[in-house]
Amino acid sequence: MRKHNLLTRTRYLWMKTKVMKIAFTTILPQEGLTRLSAHALYVPVSEADILVSTFDKPVTREMILSAPHLRLIANFGVGYNNIDLDACRERGIRVTNTPQPVIEPTAELAFALMIDVARRVSEFDRAIRNGTGEPMAVMNNLSHSLYGKTLGILGMGRIGQALARRAVAAGMSVIYHNRHRLPEDIESRYNATYVNLQNVLQDSDYLSLNLPYTPEVHHIIGAQELGMMKRSAYLINTARGAHIDEAALVHALQNGIIAGAAMDVYEHEPHITDELLKLNNVVLSPHTGTGTWEGRLAMCENVADNILAFCREEYDKMNIVL
Repeated sequence: MRKHNLLTRTRYLWMKTKVMKIAFTTILPQEGLTRLSAHALYVPVSEADILVSTFDKPVTREMILSAPHLRLIANFGVGYNNIDLDACRERGIRVTNTPQPVIEPTAELAFALMIDVARRVSEFDRAIRNGTGEPMAVMNNLSHSLYGKTLGILGMGRIGQALARRAVAAGMSVIYHNRHRLPEDIESRYNATYVNLQNVLQDSDYLSLNLPYTPEVHHIIGAQELGMMKRSAYLINTARGAHIDEAALVHALQNGIIAGAAMDVYEHEPHITDELLKLNNVVLSPHTGTGTWEGRLAMCENVADNILAFCREEYDKMNIVL
């Protein structure tokens, strides 16, 4: 009871003074955080009431335990597997994320990667610069089109749907697999067909991973799944690296089990499997799915929204993870 009363009084004093002690794991654009400046004091993690975290800096149990006053972790991004949620749950720490601003930039990059690997844009660019490409001739330097092909989406949430919208505009058919089927009105919006996991693997010309990471979907794409795909298929991953068994992927790419892959995330990032760097049928991007100036500023604004709503106890206005 004493502990509860102490926490209640501490929270009351904090709300009354309206001074938020905020720590950041990464330096972020201040233009998107100006609404916090008048009421914020930026402090080390150990002194913070609020921590703004990013995907590239794990928020460990040790870090959480080192911050006795921590009440909120406002994650800058939609994924939150960088945070020890069990430790937060034990301490009663709220966790929020920024799902809305990441939708269009991530879908945009997934579509760009799909075009790049299919039309061999990066491969041709390297060859021209290095002087190693084929001569310009009618039957040289051929690639594959998106038009008329089938896009399979594994994880048809908001990002998956934004990718589907682009695919439909490009003349593609869309199939998808989720844990749960979408309502008919959403399916009809993209003329999308719900299929099981086996069929999305077998029938896709391009397979895009857009599902959140949980332990249950670790290595959802491994040797068996790659073996079920078309030999002409391309795999696109802008979700989380651990969705794919990279050793199995390298084997599949080296042995023509699938045609190619385009990746923005990696199983052991920031390390990238060495063999991937040597393959011409792979396009690599440095985990930049949300990495536009517009997107970063919008994410900062969303972080500020979550923090201010938390301070006002307007929990229904927060993007709550925990």
